[in-house]
Amino acid sequence: MNDTSKPPATPDPAKELASDSSPIDPRDFRNALGTYATGVTIITAADSNGRPYGLTCNSFASVSLNPPLVLWSLLLYSSSLNVFQSATHFAVNVLGSSQQALANKFAKSSEDKFAGVEWDPGLGRAPVLRESVANFQCRSVGRYYGGDHVIFLGAVEAYSYNTIEPLVFLRGGFGQFQTADERNSKDEI
Repeated sequence: MNDTSKPPATPDPAKELASDSSPIDPRDFRNALGTYATGVTIITAADSNGRPYGLTCNSFASVSLNPPLVLWSLLLYSSSLNVFQSATHFAVNVLGSSQQALANKFAKSSEDKFAGVEWDPGLGRAPVLRESVANFQCRSVGRYYGGDHVIFLGAVEAYSYNTIEPLVFLRGGFGQFQTADERNSKDEI
């Protein structure tokens, strides 16, 4: 007898599309995703010895206002994955338009990314970068596996922000946001 009360099994998209037979071309898919402008952040945490770690990330997003939750994702093969998985807290530091060099510095592997960088220890000793546009100090509340990334969910326990112009990433390059009023005022001059 066939049990029709259960819906048919839905294939796992991570496994289905990760195969060589996927109709999605990874390079072209990345190009399509690149049409979506994002902010640029540096995600930070401290290891069990208090050593700071950080990386450039543009997968940051808000999840909920009440309770205040945010997320970001990290490649499964990242050399700092264990630090972020073990950390009780992480900080999301939103970069300003003048901080492109800092974004590039934290995007590369190096022994001490924090050399010459001004920061303060935040909750759970996660570094809070000075002069960032905003920072969100988060308690790590969940990790979820999605394809080739781990998605980190954080409960925001403290935050600050200012009016500095944010750094934007679009089509593989850095820039800054300009409102329609700002564009129009330049055209009128």
